[in-house]
Amino acid sequence: MAFFSMISILLGFVISSFIFIFFFKKLLSFSRKNMSEVSTLPSVPVVPGFPVIGNLLQLKEKKPHKTFTRWSEIYGPIYSIKMGSSSLIVLNSTETAKEAMVTRFSSISTRKLSNALTVLTCDKSMVATSDYDDFHKLVKRCLLNGLLGANAQKRKRHYRDALIENVSSKLHAHARDHPQEPVNFRAIFEHELFGVALKQAFGKDVESIYVKELGVTLSKDEIFKVLVHDMMEGAIDVDWRDFFPYLKWIPNKSFEARIQQKHKRRLAVMNALIQDRLKQNGSESDDDCYLNFLMSEAKTLTKEQIAILVWETIIETADTTLVTTEWAIYELAKHPSVQDRLCKEIQNVCGGEKFKEEQLSQVPYLNGVFHETLRKYSPAPLVPIRYAHEDTQIGGYHVPAGSEVHRVISHFEVHLQSLVSKS
Repeated sequence: MAFFSMISILLGFVISSFIFIFFFKKLLSFSRKNMSEVSTLPSVPVVPGFPVIGNLLQLKEKKPHKTFTRWSEIYGPIYSIKMGSSSLIVLNSTETAKEAMVTRFSSISTRKLSNALTVLTCDKSMVATSDYDDFHKLVKRCLLNGLLGANAQKRKRHYRDALIENVSSKLHAHARDHPQEPVNFRAIFEHELFGVALKQAFGKDVESIYVKELGVTLSKDEIFKVLVHDMMEGAIDVDWRDFFPYLKWIPNKSFEARIQQKHKRRLAVMNALIQDRLKQNGSESDDDCYLNFLMSEAKTLTKEQIAILVWETIIETADTTLVTTEWAIYELAKHPSVQDRLCKEIQNVCGGEKFKEEQLSQVPYLNGVFHETLRKYSPAPLVPIRYAHEDTQIGGYHVPAGSEVHRVISHFEVHLQSLVSKS
């Protein structure tokens, strides 16, 4: 009996092995077929550059996406450039970006950050810069449920109502008291918008804060400089070692000192704001703030990760919203006929009363103005680079594993028939 049992086990093992080998060969041949199909595609068009440095000298503008736009008109919506020793595939249209970020997402889901962003994001501790992994899923879910989702937006409605009321009152006061002087919209809107960002994050506005690690008391304007202005400045700071990774062992002390100083000051201010919030027992602040939500719903996060995630909501509220609104006002000022049509639409809906969020569905032209603004002036024209971790294809071209893929939101894809011509 023992002999027959042993034979049965051995026979089962042999059969299982043959089945495994059969299916493995099928899978391997299928993979090879797919890989061969990809590899037979043409290579991505290359923008000519110089030896060693590649196309670096051609990207001297402060707004490099404009150069990318010019290249797209010559080489098409997908092309390759050399940034020092690194090859970069640039996607310059909605179609190629959608294919890369949706259809080919499984092949291109790892982000590559510059040395500056690696420090300022605490090594991808932000929703916007994290890789698609368990951390990303957790913090994205927290962001939607705690701040951006429909229910969260309803809970935060009073913040937006207060913003509209305060900005409107200040604009009317300026027009009444200084009728001959131009209005500095940024000064008014920036201050109020930053206040909303702080309320969403900590449950209250902050006029000043004592920062123990720095030994100073900072005003609201100084807090804004540390948390928003300095961070935006640092994000575009260039470290030449980004373009020559094989020389990363060479120190770049001036760059490192600048970035580390901004990072440490930001963390010091965030820690002070967090500690100040934790000392409140619901007496001065709203308990339904993003900090409380993260601390209760994401207990696996470190203190530093929580600080960065709360800071992310502040900078994205305070900067991108401001820039988009400024561009909208700029375009309306350039096109009086559009401005008049927009005013008539709003007046027809609310008359002499104040405009309310519930009425947004009744003003399609206003919706069109902001969509056109976002198309023409993206608040984030350059997004973090991604890696292709396996051979894939985009736009009918072969993209080999290891390629760096860069999505550019540019005027190339928005120079369609404008809202103005449609009017």
